[in-house]
Amino acid sequence: MSDVNSNSTTKPIATDLQNLNFKELVESLNKYLRIRTTPIGMKLFEKAEDMEAIPRVRRPTAIHTTDQIVGMASRNGWTVGITAEDLVGAQCKTVIGLHPRDEEWLSGDRMSGVWYADLENASAHQHAMDVVPSGRYEAMAVSPLTSGRLNPPDICLIYATPAQMILLINGLQWTGYKKLEWGCVGESSCADSWGRALATGEPSLSIPCFAERRYGGVMEDELLMALPPSFLPKIIDGLKHLSANGLRYPIATYGVTNDVRDGMGVSYSD
Repeated sequence: MSDVNSNSTTKPIATDLQNLNFKELVESLNKYLRIRTTPIGMKLFEKAEDMEAIPRVRRPTAIHTTDQIVGMASRNGWTVGITAEDLVGAQCKTVIGLHPRDEEWLSGDRMSGVWYADLENASAHQHAMDVVPSGRYEAMAVSPLTSGRLNPPDICLIYATPAQMILLINGLQWTGYKKLEWGCVGESSCADSWGRALATGEPSLSIPCFAERRYGGVMEDELLMALPPSFLPKIIDGLKHLSANGLRYPIATYGVTNDVRDGMGVSYSD
């Protein structure tokens, strides 16, 4: 997959991806953020047989959305591998590079009158989506990070509440600060998360869409961060420092009428 853009200042800590200890990293995420949904990895494969060689990989026996495949890993703890034939249509396939971003797909005809008022708006939505370029990959797999079966994944997917997610972002920004900016395409917002992260190598936040919640089991209060695994040590290091400064999860409610100086004095020297 693509390396992180060279002009990014929110860079990962230099690390050997093959030697990342995902069990320790997930334990640290749970320690600092109490993540309730299993952090997972996603990996693309140029050859389907390489995906099929993953230990204990499950192959679908029915047709699914990519949201369901991701949910099987993050909700059920399964390792699942797919090819284009396992997915319901071009929308899911194109986001992960298993179908071309062709004129038919860009037309948005299946979205017109359903999610958008007309063909013009539906096509504008399709053009706005971040997707993996097609022609290189034949398969994709997802698996809990702690399984170590993707060795390493291209990206990690972390579901979290807004309170957990802002602290995760604060940890990411502890060093090498960069203002993080994302977009929202609306429906098919998997393009904002795993589509963008796979295509750019950048941390990518999304508000999971209707389909992700209906078919993928995403909870009402969850956001999704997709990012290359090389960022995880940086996030954990930042969370460690924030916690030492009294900035930790859960965020205890201080009270809207109390004198704020006592509360702020925990973290600030004056």
